[in-house]
Amino acid sequence: MYKDIENKFVKNSGFLQSSDISTRTDWRMLRKMIDNKKVTKVKRGLYKLNDSNIDTQMIEVAKSFPFAVFGLFSAWRYYELSTYIPFAFHIVIPHNKYIKLPDYPPLRVYYLTEKAYKLGIKEIDMSGSKIKIYDLEKSVCDAIRFRNKVGIDTTIEVLKNYVKRKDRDLNLLSKYAQQLRIENIMQTMIMPLL
Repeated sequence: MYKDIENKFVKNSGFLQSSDISTRTDWRMLRKMIDNKKVTKVKRGLYKLNDSNIDTQMIEVAKSFPFAVFGLFSAWRYYELSTYIPFAFHIVIPHNKYIKLPDYPPLRVYYLTEKAYKLGIKEIDMSGSKIKIYDLEKSVCDAIRFRNKVGIDTTIEVLKNYVKRKDRDLNLLSKYAQQLRIENIMQTMIMPLL
């Protein structure tokens, strides 16, 4: 029933823009898929197939941009530090590299200095592919560094969830905070939670 529109979603990594839908029949099918919870409207003009595999999309991003590191909301979601589900993948690249953003999947790009970019990168295996993501402690430091951009509520949520974890490494967190020059604000924000 939905085959034509589903094929368009698959071809575009699980996403569709309004401009990809050309016929009234496709629009009706899209509306039915939204009503049946098969598709989510991400924002105006952008739709996501709910059956699409997040791992596959992350692998696609990693292969398209081998120097990109998943960070901020994408890393917080991976480590279960935040309940917020981002509509875009958040990647970090060195400040001297520029990328042309694809239409699919949606990306949010952050540019960091070489020193901040390299700190805390680790590789994880995802469905047989290597993905670069910031480790747990660097992800927490980024919540503090970008607190004005992401919101203080998100920062506090990340810190509270980090403090509850048994695998936390406060020494490594302190080391990263020193290198990123956020040690004082880190201590001010995390000490009441310990």
